[in-house]
Amino acid sequence: MSGPRAQRLFGLLVAACLVATPAAAQEGTLLIRGGRVMDGSGNPWIRGDVLIRGERIAAVGDLAGMEAADTVDATGLYVTPGFIDTHSHAGPGLATPELSHGEPLLAMGLTTVFVNPDGGGPVDLAQQRRALERDGLGVNVAQLIGHGSVRRAVMGTADRHATAQELSRMKELVRDAMREGAWGLSSGTFYVPGAYAPPEEVQELAKEVAPFGGSYTSHYRDESTYSVGLIAAVDEVIDVGRVAEIPVVLTHVKALGPPVWGFGAAIVMRVERARAEGVQVFADQYPYTASATSLEAALLPRWSQAGGRDSLLARMDDPETMARIHAAMVEGLARRGGADRIMFRRYVPDPSIEGRYLSELAEERGQDPIDVATDLIRGGNVSIVSFNMHHRDVETLMRQPWTMTSSDGDLVPLGQGVPHPRSYGAFARKIRVYVKEKGVVTLEEAVRSMTFLPAAVFHLPDRGVLRRGAAADVVVFDLERVRDVATFNDPHHYSEGMVHVLVNGRFAIRDGSFTGVRAGEVLRKTGRPGRAIRRP
Repeated sequence: MSGPRAQRLFGLLVAACLVATPAAAQEGTLLIRGGRVMDGSGNPWIRGDVLIRGERIAAVGDLAGMEAADTVDATGLYVTPGFIDTHSHAGPGLATPELSHGEPLLAMGLTTVFVNPDGGGPVDLAQQRRALERDGLGVNVAQLIGHGSVRRAVMGTADRHATAQELSRMKELVRDAMREGAWGLSSGTFYVPGAYAPPEEVQELAKEVAPFGGSYTSHYRDESTYSVGLIAAVDEVIDVGRVAEIPVVLTHVKALGPPVWGFGAAIVMRVERARAEGVQVFADQYPYTASATSLEAALLPRWSQAGGRDSLLARMDDPETMARIHAAMVEGLARRGGADRIMFRRYVPDPSIEGRYLSELAEERGQDPIDVATDLIRGGNVSIVSFNMHHRDVETLMRQPWTMTSSDGDLVPLGQGVPHPRSYGAFARKIRVYVKEKGVVTLEEAVRSMTFLPAAVFHLPDRGVLRRGAAADVVVFDLERVRDVATFNDPHHYSEGMVHVLVNGRFAIRDGSFTGVRAGEVLRKTGRPGRAIRRP
């Protein structure tokens, strides 16, 4: 049975089972009428209505005859759960008066973001929560506790294994964060100081989040051929899930650089094998073939960064040590595909180089690209965009049912630097390019990767789905108009096509315009602000 008859039957069942509401309009209600309702589960859309009462969804289905205090016509538009970004660097920006509105995020349809990825962020989550709540929030925020931050707090940037006492202190900090409502542990074992930790250290800390129902997300140790190799790094993350018995996420999953192009299929094989074994392995991904990081992380060997910046500069001043660093930088640049694949996105001492390529600057200065890079690193912190992925790997990984969507984006003031366009366009781009233009995934699959799946992986209750009783995070978009406007050379543009965006039942965007309402919350592990999950 299909077509109008099935739709009517669906509506009758919903009305009978989920709601018993009189037809008269009730105060504080909103009816989104006549849209193409896609509940987030991956099921095809069905024409229906969504009734919202306060901060919750009261009913979904054929609500003909139902009246509400406010009604919007969604005819021809898609109605979905609010999108969830599992990997966002928006935390610092959202904690400022200038950016707490989260408009670039809302314009992509985001209603919830997970912050403190890659092992970073503060150790004191209560203090971060207060900062986030101070000026109101345009979106909901879920906090992770970063392994790198915990390690730094206990033992700085020492390139060694932790002592038993240090590991015990790190475990204590992770438990404290989970009691504060963290959703899990993040790591960046590619970066300092996480790179100095053995896999067993991460496994032990991951065990601490298990009693709280937490998850683990990792910028894994090697996305290319830097150290242990891509596949061994993937296996390391899988082992955390196997040992700690929690969901694990290969965050911004990729095969970085020409030496590992084509390895996307190998990642899929590793994940599928682990899932067949019973390990809960997932991935998230942004829909671009370029990544972003610091020039130091891209080119410098990790041993050279031990002890912090002063120690690095001292090593660079020693000719013999600098010769070793130079050789490693040559290898690092080759992994990235060469100087014409490195674009500068932020450099505080000299903003004039932002948006330009390392190859261009080297030619202009008459220097070898490695020497230019060395000078820039000596001068300050350099952020780059690196064009280093193959489109076939991106598409292979995107097709997997265990791959979520993320942005890995920052939240920066308009016009500041030349950020990766993912900060403004990741979710809209996936719909426009990979659903509409390329057909890599269906719209149902894309929406599921942005809603139901991340909510399930992180045990985020009552979000990522349209059903009675769920939080009223809702997106209404025009599929024909959804598009990312941000480009690599001109990134400071909001995405388009989101007609209405509701956060906790209140319009953040209505009829395509921002309302200024900041209805977001810092979500603690129960999914409710102000309460923590059961204590072990």
